[in-house]
Amino acid sequence: MRRWLAFAPIAVLLALGVLFAGYALKRDPQVQPKALVGKPVPAVTLPDLETGRPTPIATQGPLLINFFASWCAPCEVEHPQLMALEAQGVRVVGVAYKDAPDNSRAFLSRLGDPFAEKLADRDGRAGIEFGVTGVPETFLVDAQGVIRAKHTGPLTAEDAEALLKSLP
Repeated sequence: MRRWLAFAPIAVLLALGVLFAGYALKRDPQVQPKALVGKPVPAVTLPDLETGRPTPIATQGPLLINFFASWCAPCEVEHPQLMALEAQGVRVVGVAYKDAPDNSRAFLSRLGDPFAEKLADRDGRAGIEFGVTGVPETFLVDAQGVIRAKHTGPLTAEDAEALLKSLP
C-alpha cells in the first residue's frame, strides 16, 4: 500500500500533463481575443517617448495604434510595412510596450521612425487596457475613436490592406 503512495505524485503529474495536452490540442491558435473591437479607444495617458511628458493616447482617427518593442523580433519583421504605411500617409501611433525608452529610441533610429506619436508603456498598463496578448499588435481606430479592427502579429502588406478596409 505504501509503495502505491510513493507513486501518487507522479500519477498526479501525468494526469495533469494529459489534461493540459488535451487542451492544447483542442485550442485554436488562430483565435485572437478582440474584445475591444467596436468599442472606444481606452482613455490612457502615457509618457511621450522623447520628452517624457504625459500624453493621452490618440483617440481620433483614422489611425493605427501599434504596440511594439525593441526586444521583439516580429516587430522588426513588420517594421518595413509600418514605414510603407507612413509613406502612404497613414497615421500610425507607436506604443513601446514593456521596453526601456533608450532601447525603443535606438530601435527606431536604426530602422526608421514611422510613428506620428511615440508613447512609452514601460509597465504594460496600457497593454492591459487594450487587451494586448503580445507584441506586435495593431489596432485600427476610426474617425469617431472606435476600434474597428485588431491584428495580432507582424503586419504584412495584405494584413495592412485588410485592416484599412475595415474602416466604414
